[in-house]
Amino acid sequence: MPTPTASPAQVTRTLDLGDATLTYDVRGALPPSDDDEPPLVLIGHPMDASGFTSLAAHLADRTLVTTDPRGVGRSPRRDGLVDHDPVRQADDLHALVTALVDGPADVFASSGGAVTALAWAARHPGDLRTVVAHEPPILTVLPDAEAALAAERAVQATYRARGWGAGMAHFIALTSWQGEFGDAFAAAPAPDPTELGLPAEDDGARDDPLLSGASNAITAHDLQVDALGVDALRTTGTRLVIAAGIESAGTVTWRTAAAVAQAGGLPLVEFPSHHGGFLGGEFGQHGQPEAFAARLRAVLGA
Repeated sequence: MPTPTASPAQVTRTLDLGDATLTYDVRGALPPSDDDEPPLVLIGHPMDASGFTSLAAHLADRTLVTTDPRGVGRSPRRDGLVDHDPVRQADDLHALVTALVDGPADVFASSGGAVTALAWAARHPGDLRTVVAHEPPILTVLPDAEAALAAERAVQATYRARGWGAGMAHFIALTSWQGEFGDAFAAAPAPDPTELGLPAEDDGARDDPLLSGASNAITAHDLQVDALGVDALRTTGTRLVIAAGIESAGTVTWRTAAAVAQAGGLPLVEFPSHHGGFLGGEFGQHGQPEAFAARLRAVLGA
């Protein structure tokens, strides 16, 4: 069972999964009273729970649960693996919600966390009432999937050759690219990291979860394996919302979100700002967290 480890305002707890320890935070009453909305679980990947600080401040009317995924931040793993598999992460979240509440939760999921949420909804639909999956980066759903995966491999090659700053600069170029990749992205030189305020020095580390290839299972996730497709989730009672930031239009994660929505026969729901639109300065990035929270509240209540 969960073990308390921190303060009452934001209570931090751990859940022993045997081959990992999941660290999570609870804001608000848990379990909620009968008159309250169910808990809202906020998940990202490779982002840890700290990225939801600003968004949580604008959702104080809900009981919130945030967590560091297995192998990220405060959640050490003991399974001997280094890959970030959304199916494994989904099973971790199933164990967490089962330990915390008797009944379904709502979920807002960002980026790689949105891929986890799709796997979670397919594998354990009884856990969930509404899932808002914001810009899931599943490259395999794109019409230019082969070129997109080649672009991802090029970024990882830059990281292996030159380190974090160069790899991140190349990753920013990938995520900013408009439209299909084709041959143009592969032919373009990797950006100079110093022009983006990133370090050119190589610190020797090669374990970044975003750049090392450890998260390739996320971008290559097969929706059909989890039977997202088209009919499966509709029969489970889980309400699925696929979302994208309005400023992301044309970028790879907008296009993946649109393709996932189309695969599920669902509309693409616009949110304010960009891929990190809920951020209020976390990791040096700024979105519109207040407007984002208002949109999320409206979507959850629809």
